[in-house]
Amino acid sequence: MTFPIRIKWNSIHTKLLATYLALTALGTSLLAGYILLSFYGYFMRSRQADLDAWTTALSESVADALEENKLERVELTVKRYGAPETVTLRVFSPDGHLLSTSAPDIDHQVSDWFAVPGMREAFANQTAQGIAKGVLSKDDRLYVARPIVRNGRVLGVLRMSITLRQFQRQFQTIIWTILGTLVLIFILCAAISEYLTRSIARPIQAMSNFAIRMGGGNFGDKLNIRQSDEVGQLAVELNRMSARLASLDNERRAFLASVSHELRTPVSNVFVTLEALANGAAEEPELRDRFIKTAQDEIKRLSRLIHDLLDLGRLEAGVTALERQTLKLKFLIDRAVQAMETRMQSHQVGIHLDVAEMVELHGDPERLIQAFLNILDNAIKYSGPNSQVFISVYKEGNQAVVKIRDQGPGISNTDLPYIFEKFYTADPSRKGSGTGLGLAIARRIVEAHGGSIVAQSSSQTKGAIFTIYLPLEMRSAA
Repeated sequence: MTFPIRIKWNSIHTKLLATYLALTALGTSLLAGYILLSFYGYFMRSRQADLDAWTTALSESVADALEENKLERVELTVKRYGAPETVTLRVFSPDGHLLSTSAPDIDHQVSDWFAVPGMREAFANQTAQGIAKGVLSKDDRLYVARPIVRNGRVLGVLRMSITLRQFQRQFQTIIWTILGTLVLIFILCAAISEYLTRSIARPIQAMSNFAIRMGGGNFGDKLNIRQSDEVGQLAVELNRMSARLASLDNERRAFLASVSHELRTPVSNVFVTLEALANGAAEEPELRDRFIKTAQDEIKRLSRLIHDLLDLGRLEAGVTALERQTLKLKFLIDRAVQAMETRMQSHQVGIHLDVAEMVELHGDPERLIQAFLNILDNAIKYSGPNSQVFISVYKEGNQAVVKIRDQGPGISNTDLPYIFEKFYTADPSRKGSGTGLGLAIARRIVEAHGGSIVAQSSSQTKGAIFTIYLPLEMRSAA
């Protein structure tokens, strides 16, 4: 059972194939036309040259006979070189009378020889040649009409013609042979064009389907196209884009799950607290105050989480405008330390500063202080009692370096690659003490200033080291 082939007229395969076939047909047609015209022209010129040479030689022979008034020699020459149907030879007197002909059965029917092509020019002492119909027939003939001149005197006219019927039959055979060859060439070119078209269209169609699947949200697919040309390079980039989109989609899902979890916890706590108050806990002052304090803490936590989410969203979207100012890093570090002084005292954590006085850069002071505070908060949170946080600031080439080191337990090698991710907390037991966004926000702020931030942890020195690199001349974040 055969099924009809569905042709997609608007597909790249059809367009390419139609283009290849059109170019093939045009090229082969032009080539065939050129070959046929060249062959036809060459044959006609060759036969015309032969006819011209024959008439020149015969006119000399006939001129000798006419000078001696020997018409029987003229008759003999005409009969010798004039063949029935194929070659016709005629000799005329200067006044237009037919003296001898190789076709007497036809010529006696002609009443006006001046109407025959070439005769009028020949009687006017001009050689005429060309293609014309036969005297009393419809077949094409090649003719030469030449005046017979001796010593400046016109002795007569010689007209010789040959039929083109045989050549036309041969030429027709040649035409059909060439047309058959062209058809064969066209079929072979069509097969080659189909192969080339499929080899070009197949990866493009695969990439189109791949893009449609990605548009539908199916990330992570991979194109199996291995070519060393631009198409292969495009496939590699599409695979890379697909992997990146899959990664971003996974991050988005994880982010939404984390946000949902982080928002659900304080909301649930507030709801439970209010429900307890509504069920009679408000009548006991001590219990009421404790529940109200819990609700206030959870609302503050919720507010801080929403504020951090908005900050992070603006930083990641690149819509946060940075105020470019010339500022001293010592001034910013001092402000950050003062802001965290109460928190350090409550945790019994000291501070040790080693800040170069003259380190200046261009940046947004409030955003940079926010980044320093987030890192200091993380350092204080993981520092034990009676420990210190070390802050040093210095120049390194064309960069300012801020290094913050604590004396806490440090960061494990498994946690180190992920600590700048959203909602990631190295110590699950202390997850509730923060939003899990502080280090992610700090990294975005530093990157927005054209810098970078690196976290390290060493078993020899204990604690974690956060190193911030900021360009002295502010650059736009990539």
